[in-house]
Order: sequence, then C-alpha cells, then structure tokens
Amino acid sequence: MIRILHRARDGKLRTDISPAEIPGLLRDRRGLLWVDFEAEPPEACEPILRQHFGFHPLAIDDALQETHIPKLDDWESYLYIAMHSAVFEDHAEEHLAHRELDFFLSQHYLVTHHDDPIPALDVVWSRCQRDPRHLASGADHLLYLVADEVVNAYMQVFEEMDDALDIVETEVFGRPDPHTLERVFRLKRAILGLRRTLGPQREVFNKLARDSFAVIDPRDRIYFRDVYDHLVRLSDINESMRDQVSGALDTYLSVINNRMNDIMKTLTAITTLFMPISFLASFFGMNFFGPSAPLGAWTGRPSFYITLGLTLLVPLGIFLWLRRQRWL
Repeated sequence: MIRILHRARDGKLRTDISPAEIPGLLRDRRGLLWVDFEAEPPEACEPILRQHFGFHPLAIDDALQETHIPKLDDWESYLYIAMHSAVFEDHAEEHLAHRELDFFLSQHYLVTHHDDPIPALDVVWSRCQRDPRHLASGADHLLYLVADEVVNAYMQVFEEMDDALDIVETEVFGRPDPHTLERVFRLKRAILGLRRTLGPQREVFNKLARDSFAVIDPRDRIYFRDVYDHLVRLSDINESMRDQVSGALDTYLSVINNRMNDIMKTLTAITTLFMPISFLASFFGMNFFGPSAPLGAWTGRPSFYITLGLTLLVPLGIFLWLRRQRWL
C-alpha cells in the first residue's frame, strides 16, 4: 500500500494522490509531501524512490533490501534514518517483534518505508488528516511526531513485559518447573534484544539533536532532544528489567536447589528408617520356623515376637527422633 499526503502552501490538504503526481508535487517547495510505503514489494518502490525522488542506489538498497540496526546517513540534500519499533506479539511465549521503519527526510518531504504495520505511524497519519496544522512546521517536525510516537509505544511494551515478569516471579516462588525456566530465558532474550535496539537508536537522536544538518531547522533540534531523553529513560528501564530477570533466574536456581535438598533429606530419612529393619532381617534371615542349626532359642516364638517388636519400634523411634531434631 502506498499512501500519499500533501499540504499545499495555502494549507489545503490532499490524500487522493497517485504516485504519478509526485514529480509535480515535489516542485512545490513551500508545500509538504509525505509518502508512506507499507508492505510494498521492492520492485514497486524502487522506481518511485529512484526516479521521482532521486535517492542514491545505496540508500534505496538500505531501505528495501537490508535490515539495519538504527542508524543515520547524511546525503546532504536528504537524510536516511533507520529506526525500530517493538511489539510484544505473543504474551504466552514472550515473543518480542522488532519492526524496521526507514525515513528519507528533506526540507519539504518525508518518505517512510516499512514492511509491517506500525500503529504509531497510523496514529500520526490520522492526526495529520484531522488537523493539517501538524504539517505546518515542516518535514523535520513531522519526523519528530512519528519518532516520538514510536518511542512512546515502547512504554506499552515495557509494561507488558513487566506483567509477564511478575507472572514468572510468582511461578518461581510457587512451584517452578522447566517451563518456568524457559519463560525466564525468553524474557531475558527479549530484554537483550531491546538493549541492542535502544542503544543505537539513542545515538541517532543524539546526533539529530546536536549535529548540524541542512534539512533540519536548528529550532527543531530541541524536539529531537526530547526524544533522546525518552530513549535514555527507556534504556534505564531496560537495564533495571535485565537485573530483575537475572534476579529471577538466580531465585529459580536457588528454589530448585532447596527443593533438591528437601528431596534428598526425605530420601535419607526413609533410608534411615529402613536401615534397622534391613539389619534385623539380614541378621536373623527370617529362619524362625525351620532352623537349619541347633539354635532353638534364637528361632523360637519369643525371639520372633522380640524381632517383630524391634522391627516396628526402632523405625518409629528413629522417626520421632528425626522430628524432634526438625529434620522432617
């Protein structure tokens, strides 16, 4: 899908635009053009990007063919920016999806490209349709609106991951099993993935806030500084959650070790209870009614009752002693 939005110099907004009209709209230097490519095949996007906008083949290849970590390339007359949005897709499996969003920014146009739907982009698109004044501050301010919405969406991701982490911690302190360990590792992998994204993305907006670019109004740098501050805060939250997941993993291992100790203590107690029985049975050989040697006193009825009493009373006495020592 190709969406095109144009604000003319007189403030008139148009959305019923075909790609063939792009060259004419680009000649309006006082207007603002926003072209959005969503899930379009490269063969449909490349002619427009190359012929109508005149982007460098390497920049086009970066947007259409390659998958990048967040980065910023200055092509003098325009900027190429790659950033990522994140979506917590499967709460049961703790699956975090990263979706790349590519920007081509010039003084009077913004081109966006993404292979998957990005809700934050749709929010800004609808906002601009309702109130064209959002487009009056230029393409760089439009970039800020989209970037700010994408970054704000990370808070929802962190809240959902925090809820998943609370559930995992409850399982860890309850009855943990191997599935609990799998969930801990999936959360840890998702948090590490966010860390690899947030770090480069933070540096991109640090450059936009501090460096001088021909297509960005110096008065708008403060807005990118605001996005940078949000990313710094998100990075701190990410580090805190990473420590929390590591703590949950350590707690899981501790709980499992304690359970193993309890099991070994129980098995040891059972073995101790049966040791006197095994000793008595092996010593007398249970030969009470058919002695094979002249040992009538040892195999008579009194010895049988004494042996039976010892068999019952000695384990009971050991059991009571273990309870008194608080080993059971």
